Amino acid sequence: MRKIRLSVAAVLIAGTSLVFTSCIGSFGLTNKVISWNRNIGSKFVNELVFLAFWILPVYEVTALADVLVINSIEFWSGTNPLTASVKTVDTDHGRYMIACDGKGYTVTNETTGEEVRLNFDETEQTWSVGLANGEELPFMTFVDTSHVRMLTPGGDYLSVELSESGLMAYEAAAGMLPMASK
Repeated sequence: MRKIRLSVAAVLIAGTSLVFTSCIGSFGLTNKVISWNRNIGSKFVNELVFLAFWILPVYEVTALADVLVINSIEFWSGTNPLTASVKTVDTDHGRYMIACDGKGYTVTNETTGEEVRLNFDETEQTWSVGLANGEELPFMTFVDTSHVRMLTPGGDYLSVELSESGLMAYEAAAGMLPMASK
């Protein structure tokens, strides 16, 4: 009886949240649990875990958390709190901390403290870099599934095919590789 009430409550809350916010949300927490389940073993193990998570009510609780809290935060702030993460990367040029907030990346050189902000504009399908004066400089725009427009050192934009030959042509045009002589 309690499960039925919880399920009915979850459905009612989900339905009313759709009416009042006009935003479905990404259901990030529930999708992470489902994704984890899909990757733990064979289809039989996945099915057993799936059934157990309905009985325990793991899925009901994650869906309720998504509906009441996480999707609301995502709607009002524009970012999903579950997509935020911080990673540290060691390179030949130093150690960098890369923070992702769901809209882009902040790359910090841990030695010098210098930061670079990379933002992605989903509507324009464009990556840009934040400049010191607060403006953004677009450096790559997706044109279609096999081409991007890339900024060149001269300030122009060049259409680049997303392939090894396209990458080599861009590197040569940008002065990163010497042109092969024939």
